[in-house]
Amino acid sequence: MGTFIQLVVDGLSTGSIYAALALAIVLVNQATGLVNFAQGGMAVLSAYIAWWLTGLGVPLILAILITVVVSFVLGAVIERYLMRRFERGDPDTAVVVTIGLLTLITGLCGWLWTYNNQQFASLFSLNTIQFAGASISVRSLGTIVVIVVMMVLLQALFLGTKLGLALRAVAVNPQSASFSGLPVGRLLMVGWGLAAVLGAVAGALVAPQLSLTPGMMDTALVYALAAVILGGISSPIGVVVAAWLIGVLENLAAVYVPFIGYDLKVAVPFLLIFVVLIVRPQGLFGRKSVVRV
Repeated sequence: MGTFIQLVVDGLSTGSIYAALALAIVLVNQATGLVNFAQGGMAVLSAYIAWWLTGLGVPLILAILITVVVSFVLGAVIERYLMRRFERGDPDTAVVVTIGLLTLITGLCGWLWTYNNQQFASLFSLNTIQFAGASISVRSLGTIVVIVVMMVLLQALFLGTKLGLALRAVAVNPQSASFSGLPVGRLLMVGWGLAAVLGAVAGALVAPQLSLTPGMMDTALVYALAAVILGGISSPIGVVVAAWLIGVLENLAAVYVPFIGYDLKVAVPFLLIFVVLIVRPQGLFGRKSVVRV
């Protein structure tokens, strides 16, 4: 029983990392209609900025808060001066641009701070709590709590605020939103800025668990995209549940399914995607799109 609880908690903690990036992808999509592959690179850059500030003697919490502000500005600038040139064109072109941006940002991080592993301090205590024979780390519990708070805030933003409704209106039909008097340009900048903030939080959560490197978010980005497909790109709650499901099932399959083991556990989320796309193509919590012609 202790082993099972340990695997579940560790899976929820790992899934929370995927969920942080997945929420940022959902936010950009709901604000602009695009899938942002550069989100992982932006999270890495934010983590490096926070790490650099701590090296200058800035306290960790203050360094992360400063990074959040810098990330918001950076996300807004990227939207205004780069992505806006492609957002109203072919969506495939815009997606390719985000992939190029991912490569550029990770390369820039490697050039500025080298590709050597760096140690990033943890926001949470490294102590453990004993429960039913399992050793549950305070850091894992803290990561899960942060993701739950982010999920609730993002869901409340989209469903309960004028800003969230305006962002969704701009993503669905920017021309109609503009005719309605909405400041489309500023809203797009805000959407990218908020997504960059979520990426900064993801970087601060991931870097202490892994060593800080330019490519540390590459695998997490793949799992985050899997969570977006599974949970539904229109549902913050859905992508978090899907990310948790991926993390937990991976751990359980690695231990309790002999032919999968640790070597093949990476196939678990893709098997889930295959099954879900057959049963519910819009994702577990996604909404069907209705197109009238």
